[in-house]
Amino acid sequence: MPKKTVVLLFGGRSSEHTISCATAGGVLAAIDRSKYTVIPVGITRDGAFILEEDRADKFTLDPASMPQIVDNGTRVHWPASAASRELTYVDATGASKSLGDIDIVFPILHGPWGEDGTIQGLLELVGLPYVGDGVLASAVAMDKHYAKIVFAAAGIAVAPGITVTAREWATAPEKAAASAANLGWPVFVKPARAGSSVGVSRVESADELSSAMAIALAEDSKVLVEAAVVGREVECGVLSGRDGAAPRVSLPGEIVVGGNGFYDFDAKYLDAPGVDLVCPAELSDEEFATLSDLAARAFTAIGGAGLARADFFLTPSGFVLNELNTMPGFTPISMFPKCWQASGMSYSELIDELIELGLETVR
Repeated sequence: MPKKTVVLLFGGRSSEHTISCATAGGVLAAIDRSKYTVIPVGITRDGAFILEEDRADKFTLDPASMPQIVDNGTRVHWPASAASRELTYVDATGASKSLGDIDIVFPILHGPWGEDGTIQGLLELVGLPYVGDGVLASAVAMDKHYAKIVFAAAGIAVAPGITVTAREWATAPEKAAASAANLGWPVFVKPARAGSSVGVSRVESADELSSAMAIALAEDSKVLVEAAVVGREVECGVLSGRDGAAPRVSLPGEIVVGGNGFYDFDAKYLDAPGVDLVCPAELSDEEFATLSDLAARAFTAIGGAGLARADFFLTPSGFVLNELNTMPGFTPISMFPKCWQASGMSYSELIDELIELGLETVR
């Protein structure tokens, strides 16, 4: 059987650039080379598409030197129309060369300009199949404000919160602060359209709100302020069903946070102390059945395709959905692959499954 050619697309303009690169390192190391020819395409922080080296070690997650895409002078060009699948590039000398026809693009981009439907729209315009969720699902899930509206309409409990725009904070900060205080302290302040806990702050009192808003507004012009939900942090992976079947849900994992901390960027990716990822989580059969149903319903509500990670709080009154992430952290130590590994699917097999789902998805 001939190999399929996969473009691994990573990096990007968002503040989650380095995490995307680290994910690429994991995928490059694990993808089955007997099945796939891989073309690594990096996106610089300025948005240039370059031909990268096929070296997993180059993108190892190292806190002392985080991986990134450095402009090497090459430029990758997508097909001019849906009539072609030929990928070309211009090398550093200015010579144009062909990379041949490609079968599918695997975009492992996090945050704006990649996870939010923008790159998905580009790929659909040129008629290229790709891994993961489509334009609408990606855009809705990325915008936590609109995602909460969709989930609530589907009958799924979400955390109480308010949305504050940059204009509202600039013109009437006291009104926004009063609305935040009505939620009760502590609250979490987060950019509406970011991920990997970038720009997120736990706010214990009104005195801390201004600095937290400044951090969040540096990432986005719209900020979500949510009441802290007391409960166990439980997550699970979701995959589309094959041939139109219902979504599949993995065994759950649990984030166990010590003290008053939360699952921030350092805890997720830099192995900061005080946080443990337990998979599978200890849930009763009834709790797991409820979790699986809610995760599948949330995935269906946004029109999901391919994959997602559903993040919940298990409270005394039931599950509360925190967010649905359409391109979850995908490093070998991330929760999404860990949950599927606990469910019997290895990291390499999970990559296979995502590619096959992308190839069968009709956009």
